[in-house]
Amino acid sequence: MTIPKIVSDESSELFEHFRFVADKGQSLLRIDRYLISKIENASRNRIQVAAHAGNILVNEKTVKPNYKVKPGDVITIVMANPPRDTEIYPEDIPLIIVYEDEDVLVVNKPAGMVVHPGHGNFTGTLLNALVYYFKGKEVIPHLCHRIDKDTSGLLLIAKNELAQTKLAKQFFYHTIARKYVALVWGNIKNDEGTISGFLNRDPRNRLIMKVFEEEEDGRNAITHYKVIERFTYVTLVECTLETGRTHQIRIHLKHIGHPLFNDESYGGNEILKGTTFTKYKQFVQNCFKLLPRQALHAKSLGFKHPFSGEYLLFDSDYPEDMAIVIEKWRKYNTGNRH
Repeated sequence: MTIPKIVSDESSELFEHFRFVADKGQSLLRIDRYLISKIENASRNRIQVAAHAGNILVNEKTVKPNYKVKPGDVITIVMANPPRDTEIYPEDIPLIIVYEDEDVLVVNKPAGMVVHPGHGNFTGTLLNALVYYFKGKEVIPHLCHRIDKDTSGLLLIAKNELAQTKLAKQFFYHTIARKYVALVWGNIKNDEGTISGFLNRDPRNRLIMKVFEEEEDGRNAITHYKVIERFTYVTLVECTLETGRTHQIRIHLKHIGHPLFNDESYGGNEILKGTTFTKYKQFVQNCFKLLPRQALHAKSLGFKHPFSGEYLLFDSDYPEDMAIVIEKWRKYNTGNRH
């Protein structure tokens, strides 16, 4: 069985993008053969699927596989991430299915579940659950993007390679609409804003990300935020992703001085704002116990159906742990205003 593979450690969007400019001495050659020669480990089938999905462009126009490459042509291709020969064992793990048709599936992932095997998590993942769910149906789940283990929320899964490849194009052109809700430390100054910066692994700790000022040091990332509710010491915000990088929301909000509540990787598991009263400390520690992870939920997801073209938009409720802690902060804040 083949499954999608992580093609970039720094992205939560699972696709590959290539750009070539044909040499001045380029002889006429079918574009599928040209791309096979240029892209390492690219099979003819993957190139054909990308072409069928409308993901091969020459001079910004879609072409068919039999197009003949000419000198000076600017060629771009977006492909779904390549498969790998790793067997995923089916596991009977409950799935919260929000939507399903013959081509796509939307699930609401609980916090604590890893999306795909790897890095010491080879069982108990969302992919293990999906393989079990599709057992006997001749469907191989194709991941289109991923969210962190301790982030909850909506994920889009393709049920065939062509659907995955068409959706990859939407992720590449940033037309997938994704909104997250986060509880962050501090009272954010502005009601809304945009955070940008180049993200890459922190050289001192490869498990976390860092914002860099120079383009050559990382990949561009853009997050738009809007305040939903203020609780004096913490703020509830809505974040809209323009790009999808690993830990993007978590590191961007830390970068502007507002780490996510109880985000251990980025310092949010300390009491960063508030009073020195013991009662307050106990209140925060209790919230940490009720929400033992970063306060981040992928709340809504919108995309064009890969075949019908219909725009589909899905929304989800706050998970129970976040809802309880938000309500506790709301009551604490109200109580201290009187």
